[in-house]
Amino acid sequence: MTDFPRTDVMTVPTSSARTKVNGQEMYYEIHGTEHEGRRPLVLLHGGVQTVGLTFGTMLPTLSAERYVIAPELQGHGHTADTDRPLTIPDLASDVVALLDELGVRQADFVGFSLGGMVALEIAVRHPERVGRLVPTSTAYSLDGYHDEVRTPDFSSPRLPSQADFQEMADAYAAVAPHPEHFQDFFAKSSAAANAPLPWTADDLRTVTAPTLLVIGDTDFFPVEHLAEMQRLIPDAQLAVLPGTTHMEVMRRKVLLPLLTEFLA
Repeated sequence: MTDFPRTDVMTVPTSSARTKVNGQEMYYEIHGTEHEGRRPLVLLHGGVQTVGLTFGTMLPTLSAERYVIAPELQGHGHTADTDRPLTIPDLASDVVALLDELGVRQADFVGFSLGGMVALEIAVRHPERVGRLVPTSTAYSLDGYHDEVRTPDFSSPRLPSQADFQEMADAYAAVAPHPEHFQDFFAKSSAAANAPLPWTADDLRTVTAPTLLVIGDTDFFPVEHLAEMQRLIPDAQLAVLPGTTHMEVMRRKVLLPLLTEFLA
């Protein structure tokens, strides 16, 4: 399985800005230009990551024919943390409020890990806002996670490596308003990752957007959990990337043609 180079994450946005959203200054990037008749594409990064770290290798292709909106969630990247807890519903509310500010009624969504959960929450609570949905490496229940992920065993190949942790720390240090807060924010994010997820099986049955579920075969949760999600979401497809851990999913070159074909 071929990967994009790990270091190839520096993509210059067409523009970037901050806007007041639910009491915080949310940073977002715009890539590409608007195309009449095509929905914008919203990219939602992974936990403790930045837009560039999650999507940098894909952005040139995704933005070539799409208007891409890529925010950085509370406490991530350029967006400063607040005293508010990190919860999936709050992060989803922030993204919806940002789209309201930008005058975007409906968009397609691609989210990785935490970003996939935020995208799924928007699809459940605000179905009219979602055209097509791609949650990658995203579970809908904590019960779906492997035991060594729920109670971290850092010898497990499923979990991030030291190189992965260093990449996240370096990306945070490069752009965060308060880079010295990385360890505190990492601890806050880890606690949030163990909080119950806000959906039931019946919630997934209400998702109306055509959905592509993507998972690595050595991901945080077994393929069977995603197969269950596929059965629950009425118009869902499932793609399993072979020889792929959670942290490798967004680096796989095979993912890009899957995304462009589905989103087209």
